[in-house]
Amino acid sequence: MAGGGSRTDDFYGRLRAYVGRAAASGGEGKDPVNEPMIRHWCEAMGDANPAYPAIAPPTMLQVWTMGGLSGHVGGSARSEAYDELLALLDGVGCTSVVATDCEQEYLRPLRPGDRITFDAVIESVSPRKTTKLGSGHFVTTRMDIRAGGELVGKHRFRILKYAPARRTSAAKERTAKERTAEVKEARRPRPVINRDNAGFWAGVAEHRLLIQRCTDCGTLRFPWLPGCGACGCQEWETVEASGAGTVFSYVVMHHPPFPAFDPPYAVGLIELAEGVRMISNITGVPHDKVRIGMPVELEFLRVDADLELPVFRGAVA
Repeated sequence: MAGGGSRTDDFYGRLRAYVGRAAASGGEGKDPVNEPMIRHWCEAMGDANPAYPAIAPPTMLQVWTMGGLSGHVGGSARSEAYDELLALLDGVGCTSVVATDCEQEYLRPLRPGDRITFDAVIESVSPRKTTKLGSGHFVTTRMDIRAGGELVGKHRFRILKYAPARRTSAAKERTAKERTAEVKEARRPRPVINRDNAGFWAGVAEHRLLIQRCTDCGTLRFPWLPGCGACGCQEWETVEASGAGTVFSYVVMHHPPFPAFDPPYAVGLIELAEGVRMISNITGVPHDKVRIGMPVELEFLRVDADLELPVFRGAVA
């Protein structure tokens, strides 16, 4: 045991030696901050804040540093130190990787014309951790983003490099019937209902999908908010959605398993006929048949005795 612990400590010491070393250097954004990209982002996000595109939304920070499918130009590639660190983890069986989370800090707004440069550093490597996916090490990199040499933001990105957990024979032999029983017994997470969205859930209880409409400028908005993002007015009324819509975007959830959900299943960003978008489950079609542009119709799904949710039923042509 002592020898095993010593080897573990020695290996972790080798990993920690990479902390503080460059993960990338000399990075340059492929394009300057620009109005077309800001408009595309705001349209996709449904953000009508009048401050844009004179400035870029803060959460676009990573947009200006991404290399796209063709990667970054010379001088901004991943460092040898970072590759060595990942190779060390591969060597002990941590061959799988999953992104776990990211954090951003905004120091000043970015404006059209700003040219972006960046560097990244290996900020931390965790001791070996055991997760449901398997055991391995969390690796955090921090990217410092500059415009004209001025630090404008920081982006921390964390991954888990892990050795996949082996499924036991008992787990492999669990039947679909047993998994279905577990899903039925578990309760869906309850929605958080407050004074800003209580009217929406009251509408759901009556099988009505209600959208807010600003009484000043007439802008429709969803999800429900206390004020209008277009003009700032806090007065509003409701409009009942027709229930017709199309799939604007979607993801198919495979992992992680979660009580009351039976993966794989499709979650869509639905564009309603009225022009607003909402996130909801897509029902009525196999998850692998869901497509962008697919027409959908509103229905209400009772998931248990106390909870009914608006979902959208798709149709395969």
